[in-house]
Amino acid sequence: MIESTVRLPVSPRTGRFLVLAGVFVCAACGLVYELELVALAAYLIGDSVTQASVVLSVMVFAMGIGSLLAKRLRHHASAWFGLLESALALVGGCSAMVLYAAFAWSGGKGELWAGGSRYLLVAFSLAIGILIGAEVPLLMVLIQRIRRQDAGGAVADLFAADYVGALVGGLAFPFLLLPLFGQLTGALFTGSVNAIAGGALVFGLFRQDLSVRARWVLLTVNVVVLSLLASAAVLVDDFERAARRAVYGRDVRVAVQTDVQEVVLTGGRLGSLDLFLDGRLRISGRDEARYHRGLVAPAMRGPHARVLVLGGGDGLAAREILRHPGVRRVDVVELDTGVVDLARHDPALSELNAHAYRDPRVRVIHADAFRWLRLARARYDVVISDLPDPGITPSTKLYSQEFYGLATRVLADGGRLAVHAGPLSTRPRVFWTVEATLRAAGLRTVVYRVGGRQSGFAPGPDRTAGGPTAPRDWGFVLASRTRPVLRRAAGSAVVRAGGPAAELTRQRDLAPSTLMHPRYAN
Repeated sequence: MIESTVRLPVSPRTGRFLVLAGVFVCAACGLVYELELVALAAYLIGDSVTQASVVLSVMVFAMGIGSLLAKRLRHHASAWFGLLESALALVGGCSAMVLYAAFAWSGGKGELWAGGSRYLLVAFSLAIGILIGAEVPLLMVLIQRIRRQDAGGAVADLFAADYVGALVGGLAFPFLLLPLFGQLTGALFTGSVNAIAGGALVFGLFRQDLSVRARWVLLTVNVVVLSLLASAAVLVDDFERAARRAVYGRDVRVAVQTDVQEVVLTGGRLGSLDLFLDGRLRISGRDEARYHRGLVAPAMRGPHARVLVLGGGDGLAAREILRHPGVRRVDVVELDTGVVDLARHDPALSELNAHAYRDPRVRVIHADAFRWLRLARARYDVVISDLPDPGITPSTKLYSQEFYGLATRVLADGGRLAVHAGPLSTRPRVFWTVEATLRAAGLRTVVYRVGGRQSGFAPGPDRTAGGPTAPRDWGFVLASRTRPVLRRAAGSAVVRAGGPAAELTRQRDLAPSTLMHPRYAN
């Protein structure tokens, strides 16, 4: 045991409470850093399962290294704890800005820089983990300096405060920090709280442990760190606008963070309008008409009085549906109210969708498509699945066997289900997994492809906006309880299993994707 020989400015009981309060605050900040790295990496890099696994595993490993390294710092625990918290505040607080900057300014500079965001993610996870891991051994020394206690009791008290702090930090991140501040400012604010808490604990309780020189060094470091974080917070809006221009180009017109995702509109004319959702190009005005005609038209060849659109909050699928005579009702199930608001009120986007939401036949239902289908009792002649690409991890449940089973329940007799299944020529395995999953749900299928014209932006492996690319193509699956009849639509080509192009040939023996065994990869 280490016994204190320094007189504290408060009673041992109060001092112990303040140390545990410091543990609580530091633990909350540490978990916020973890969650911020996971969230930002999933947004910038994609595949949230992989990114969460990388961050958490590397960070836990690094915490063990930090605990071992802290053994060498115990003799000057007060000073080292103050410096460690300042370093953690700076690294954790600035991590989001540095990751975003690397993604924005180096992500399109060729293969050498393509993995920059991934490398930085691992580096920040390692650095933050080491600093967090070094906290507990030093705090163990500090709490023993206040009152001598058996090691088991001290460890129990420290971990109790640590775990409760982690709970508060974990809840504060999605429900407080993100809604109020966003990812960049939220990380900077957390770093400031971290630095203030560490400095207050050392200067308030253990200042007599510090020499005059150590006090000035620690004070200077804290002031510099807080000044840097405050300066970054002041400039964060300008930084975010500049980074957004670097990612999306200079014609960013609308950028909003909804409760679900970041929505960005670029361009103002119909031919130049692009819609990005969480950094991924969702709609391009250059070729969206070919995509939506290809998605909707084949399914509308038959009874189509009642139509259900899953996703499609931009109103473009509804536009194509309303062009067919005999449509009496169109239900659009869209989770993000912000996308629908833009589709209703943004001049360019509402013009592009031909003001579909003004049509009294269109009804918008703000709900998660999977949950809504579980409770739905209506029957539809046509179901259009206009959802994000199946390769995006959060979308995998919307391309699962269970989801298609629910969609089948709302199909009327002879009803048809049209599914956007991703680019067939570049990601055939994902496409044919969608088709296999539909067949596993008891549906019969026919597949087809629609080729797009040259577009100015296209999704890529690491960044989602870039220079001119080859023409885009989209793969679709038309399904029904009986084998659907597919007539060639404008701009579409029927692709059959065993076709002449190797990349278009059905991949045999693919297993369906289920909730418990998703088979799509980002």
